[in-house]
Amino acid sequence: MTGPTPSLARRACALGALLALAAAIVVVVVAAVRSPWQLVLAVVLLVIATIAAWAALVRHGLARVVLAIVAVVALLAIIALPELRTYVVLPLVIGLMVLAALAARVAIGHDLAHRAPADRVGPARHGVLLMNPRSGGGKVAQFDLEREARSRGIMPVVLRRGDDLRALAEEAAQHADVIGMAGGDGSQALVADVARRHGLPYVCVPAGTRNHFALDLGLDREDVTAALDAYGEAAEHRIDLAVIGDRVFVNNASLGVYATVVQSPGYRDAKVSTVAGQLPQLLGPDSEHFDLHYRGPDSEEAAPADIVLVSNGAYRLDRLSGFGSRARLDSGALGIVTVSVDRARDLPALITAELTGQLARYPGYRAWQAEEFVVSSGQSVVDIGVDGEALQIEPPLRFRILPGALRVRVPLDAPGVAPAAAAPSGMGEAVRVLLRVLVGRPAH
Repeated sequence: MTGPTPSLARRACALGALLALAAAIVVVVVAAVRSPWQLVLAVVLLVIATIAAWAALVRHGLARVVLAIVAVVALLAIIALPELRTYVVLPLVIGLMVLAALAARVAIGHDLAHRAPADRVGPARHGVLLMNPRSGGGKVAQFDLEREARSRGIMPVVLRRGDDLRALAEEAAQHADVIGMAGGDGSQALVADVARRHGLPYVCVPAGTRNHFALDLGLDREDVTAALDAYGEAAEHRIDLAVIGDRVFVNNASLGVYATVVQSPGYRDAKVSTVAGQLPQLLGPDSEHFDLHYRGPDSEEAAPADIVLVSNGAYRLDRLSGFGSRARLDSGALGIVTVSVDRARDLPALITAELTGQLARYPGYRAWQAEEFVVSSGQSVVDIGVDGEALQIEPPLRFRILPGALRVRVPLDAPGVAPAAAAPSGMGEAVRVLLRVLVGRPAH
């Protein structure tokens, strides 16, 4: 497949991105040539700081304090190296890389993205939008969605405290020809399931906190009101849904470290401190692997994992701190990622991969796709986070994909592309694509 010939503006941005990248490399090389021994020392100090910082996270008491001091001292020592001038070189390199990334984004545009087949459809005649006024810190009220919906001829159904969202959605589905949800991803999944069961087109309005589902649908998460345009003339296409047992989810289900942390009562209000408090028990030197058993991509019983992520479509993961995005939602397969950590050996490698955005290079990382996936355990219940909601489910946990199960409507002028779909996979591909744009050839 080929895209349009790049405009002069895009070609200029490609040139700017390549020049900024080259300049960053030159700055690093010059610094290395001027003071090679200090560069080696800086690398050693950075390794010490990384190992000490991670070790501090997974230990208690005095050991945590001492290791944190070691990490800070090592970082300060890097900054203080006289000839390397890290305090000048590092901000300059970071600035050039940011400039290169921004210019590359404009140059490449959406040319690399997979475009799901879509039909242009007419306006809804009896559109219904369910709203959770508590989601996203009150975005329903902030964007006055109830009034905006009525002005477009959409019937708003506002969820009150104590209401059963599924019951309201089932009732709305009896007379709606298009149904939607303004709320978080857990609510999106529930109403999407009702739409699937009734064969109705679905509209996602990103009124939650993170809105990962909206992101991968290609919606503008900052312009919440614009999503209502999907009730007018819109593009409609089919996407997959994932199921654990009989519960539908639109994003992902996680087991292991993350699932245990989100069970903590204080997680939503104090994420950082909750994670810091839980890590010593979960990944510390005396902790045990999670009691999770499953078969890997070779159908053999896999080694124990500390993190298991099962998603509706494969995620492009650079770091564990954010679940990334998916290039497509119509692949017909679950995305499965497992991460195993040898407490004594692997922690420095894991934190390095996390900091550099190279998670796939970590030795304990595995990723594959499947239509079904089963996790068993000797525990009576297993902690699991499903679309951000903390649950406990009796094993075995049976996951499966429902290919093309949901008809989704998006506005005709929506961006229409998830970040993972538009971005090159790695520096090498990015340079190759930018060179193609620079000489006037389509990026893809």
